[in-house]
Amino acid sequence: MQGNPSHALDHLSRGARLMLAPGLKRFIIVPLLTNLLVFIGTTLVLISAFSDFLSLLMGWLPGWLEFLAWLLWAIFAVAVLFIYGYSFNVITNLIAAPFYGILAEKIEQKLTGTAPPEESWAALIPRTLGRELIKLWYFFTRGLLILLLIFVSWFIPGVNLIVLVVSALWAAWCMAVQYVDYPADNHQTPFPELRRRLRHPTLTSYSFGGLIMLASMVPVINIFAMPIAVAGATVFWVTELEAGGKQSNTD
Repeated sequence: MQGNPSHALDHLSRGARLMLAPGLKRFIIVPLLTNLLVFIGTTLVLISAFSDFLSLLMGWLPGWLEFLAWLLWAIFAVAVLFIYGYSFNVITNLIAAPFYGILAEKIEQKLTGTAPPEESWAALIPRTLGRELIKLWYFFTRGLLILLLIFVSWFIPGVNLIVLVVSALWAAWCMAVQYVDYPADNHQTPFPELRRRLRHPTLTSYSFGGLIMLASMVPVINIFAMPIAVAGATVFWVTELEAGGKQSNTD
């Protein structure tokens, strides 16, 4: 597999530093406010749902399987955190997509000295929201299969852990696709082409998405992680993916 996990960390670190550059702070105000509101709502729902469903699960568990209670609790807790982080990302990105696109544009301008082709708000908003719906459909259709695997393997020790690993890899891939799509979409790169480019530096892409997913699962940190993820994804795009795509087109 190509790529390097250290590159993913470097892209996010560089993106975080760029967020503090003069002239960029005003582009993260709306995304941060959106993240704060979504954080409050999703956290309250998570606390209530986790308590109710766990009580239901433990009450339904047969007595002869009580020795598996601790394992099921751990698996359920991790699964809920994944759902929490994933849901947080989906909701905030759907609402703040146009602002994240602009942020990616400004970050790219800081990195390269040039910006993607300008676009009016009247054209930008419907196009970015439409792109979000395309991504949601992609995530939803594949995610249903992952969810089915989780349900089927829930009470099969060993297999459920393997499926959990597969689910984590899928979540990491989704996060990489989600955030790198902002700078890619600014250049109107087709969605299938974006996925193709991400497959080449495989380790970098999965590591990048995994770090974002971990940050999304941590309350409070996830409020600030999303704009940093956009900035880091733009660094990733400019330094690796855009150049790689140009190179492949000339081969």
